This record gives sequence, structure tokens and C-alpha cells, in this order.
Amino acid sequence: MSFEQLKLKNQLCHRLYMASNSIARSYRAPLAEINLTYPQYVVMMALWEKDKITIAELIDKTAIDGSALTQILKKMTDKKLLAVIKGEQDKRKRHIQLTHDGQALKLKAAHIPTEIRCKFDSIDATHSLQLMQALDLVINDLKSDNKK
Repeated sequence: MSFEQLKLKNQLCHRLYMASNSIARSYRAPLAEINLTYPQYVVMMALWEKDKITIAELIDKTAIDGSALTQILKKMTDKKLLAVIKGEQDKRKRHIQLTHDGQALKLKAAHIPTEIRCKFDSIDATHSLQLMQALDLVINDLKSDNKK
């Protein structure tokens, strides 16, 4: 038996892992310029889309684990990029709201997606869209598999 199924070259998951690590490394320099880690950047992008959302909404939007998100939010609060505010109707709910500095950071970060996208020399806009659609299928399949 040759065990072809166990060779790394035959693993989709390993290619996704390598791609994810490579992309994360590509973000390090531009994010260092604005003093953010990649998970913090993801939180900021979610808040730039819609500010003053609950922690539950932020978890849903970013897919960041709740305990990890708590640590991320603490660090970002310390950087004065956002504030955690008690809900008006339900004091147990917490809302995340950008500070002035957090809102201003959007302008400094605006170039980052284009800078990263330009590193993908072999992938045009059509391939990029197809890749995102294929990854959405993988994510949805694994989400539904985890619910079983």
C-alpha cells in the first residue's frame, strides 16, 4: 500500500494552511505600520463596516473565538481604538464602538487590501472571485459539519 492519501502534496487542508500562513506573513509589514495584528485588523474592518455592534455580532461577523476576541478587544481598548459599552436596554449586553482614533485609522489602512492583492501576480479578478466562492463553500460545509 502506497498511502497516497497521507502525502502532503495530496492534501487540500495543507494547501489552505500554507496559503493562510503566507497571507498572514504578507500582512505583517503593512499592519505594523498602523500598529495592528491581523486579528485586530479583522475586528477593525468589521467595525468600519458597522460600528457599535454587540460582541455576539462581532463574533459572528469575524468568526473569531469568543475568548480570543475578549483578549483582542482588551488590547484594542488599551490602544484607545475602541470602547466596550454596556447596552442601554440590557446592561448585560456589551457593544463595541470605535473611538475617534479607531475611525481615523480607517484612512491609514485604506491602501492595505490593494497592497496585499497586488502580491497575487498569478490570480486575476475572476480567479480571485472563484477562489472566494470556493472557500465560502468549504467554510459553509465545515460549519454545517460542526453543527452535527
